[in-house]
Amino acid sequence: MIGLTGSTGQLGSRVARRLAAEGVPQRLIVRDPARAPQLPGAEVAQAAYGEHSALLNALDGVSTLFLLSATESADRVSLHKATIDAAVAAGVKRIVYTSFVGASPSATFTFARDHWHTEEHVRGTGVDFTFLRDNLYLDFMPGFVGEDGVMRGPAGDGRVAAVARDDVAEVAARVLVSAEHSGTTYDLTGPSAFTLTEAAALMSEAWGRSVRYEAETLDEAYRSREGFGAPSWEVAGWVTSYAAIASGELSGVSSAVEDVTGHPPTGFAELLAKT
Repeated sequence: MIGLTGSTGQLGSRVARRLAAEGVPQRLIVRDPARAPQLPGAEVAQAAYGEHSALLNALDGVSTLFLLSATESADRVSLHKATIDAAVAAGVKRIVYTSFVGASPSATFTFARDHWHTEEHVRGTGVDFTFLRDNLYLDFMPGFVGEDGVMRGPAGDGRVAAVARDDVAEVAARVLVSAEHSGTTYDLTGPSAFTLTEAAALMSEAWGRSVRYEAETLDEAYRSREGFGAPSWEVAGWVTSYAAIASGELSGVSSAVEDVTGHPPTGFAELLAKT
C-alpha cells in the first residue's frame, strides 16, 4: 500500500491519477475527505500534517509514503518532522519526499533550507528514502508576470532550469512503485536553463503580446512585496527564490527526468503551447 499526502493539490493529484491509471493501490491522506479525488482503487483517510494520532491510523498498513512538502508556513519543518515520526511509528518502511534543488542549510532560497532540515530528519530515522529535489515549477512562470506584462525580481541574468509539474508527477509515480530508487536523490529539472528575459520573450511569442523582465535590487524587491501584508518569512521566500536564480543555484540541468521516465523533460516553449 502506498500512502499519499497532498493529493488535493496540483502535484499530488497528478501523482494519484497516474497511480490509479496503473492500478496501484493507494491511500489518499487528506485533511478534508470531501476534497479527495475520486479514483479507482484509492482509499481515503483523514489526517493533517503533524496530527500524530490521526496519522497513525491513516498510515496503518502503508509501506511507502509519498510525503509532499506542506504548504509554506513558519512551522513547516516542525510539521514535516512530526509527520515523519508518525509514519515511522506506524510502520512505514520508505518515504519519497518532494524536496528542492540545492537544499542546504545555507541555500539562498530560504524555503530550500526547510527542505534540507526535513531531508536530514528522514535520514535520521533510518527508513529507506528517495528525495525528489524539484527545481522551480515551469507552471509558475506565467504567474510571475504582472497585469502590466512585466516580471519583476532580483534574478539578474541568472538562469533557472525550471521543471514541469507533469514531469515531476511522472517521476514520482514511477519511483513510488519501484524499490530500485531507494537511497537516491534526484535533481528534477527541465531540459535547459534560461534567464527571465528569455522566459519573457517566449511568453511574448506564445501570447502575442509584450512581456518583459525588469530586474530589481534585493531592497527594491523587499519593498515592492511588503505591501501585500504577508508575514516576513513568506516575503523572504518570494524574494530569495529570485535571488537563488541570480546566484546560479538553480541553473544546473539534470538528466533525471529522462533517466526515470524514458523521455526528455518538457521545455518552457512546449508547456506554453499546451496552455
